[in-house]
Amino acid sequence: MTTHKGGCHCGAVKFEIEASADIEATECNCSICKQCGFLHLFVSRDNFQLLQGDESIATYTFNTGVAKHYFCKHCGVKSFYVPRSHPDGLSINVNCIDDATIASLQITPFDGRNWEQNAQKLSPLSD
Repeated sequence: MTTHKGGCHCGAVKFEIEASADIEATECNCSICKQCGFLHLFVSRDNFQLLQGDESIATYTFNTGVAKHYFCKHCGVKSFYVPRSHPDGLSINVNCIDDATIASLQITPFDGRNWEQNAQKLSPLSD
């Protein structure tokens, strides 16, 4: 396990996670992920720590309301959120992790446009 640090564009929100240096990310084509350019790395809440910026985070929900999309109020970047597929964990945007601790990155496409038919194909949480 490696400690990865990351955050939003303006630096108001900062976090760290424990995950492999060899990251296996999921690229979803659903309406919000495609527009945000979000690359998913699912982690347990135990492997996530918000270092800074709780007061700078706003929440957006839609559809079922299960997913909690957190974004920086200042720059608008969504660096992590509670996904519908893993409501007990978090999805970290790999694009928001500092590159220095990523040894390799493998990206797997996911058909989120047809979420109900494909949700069982998503990776489990990283512990």
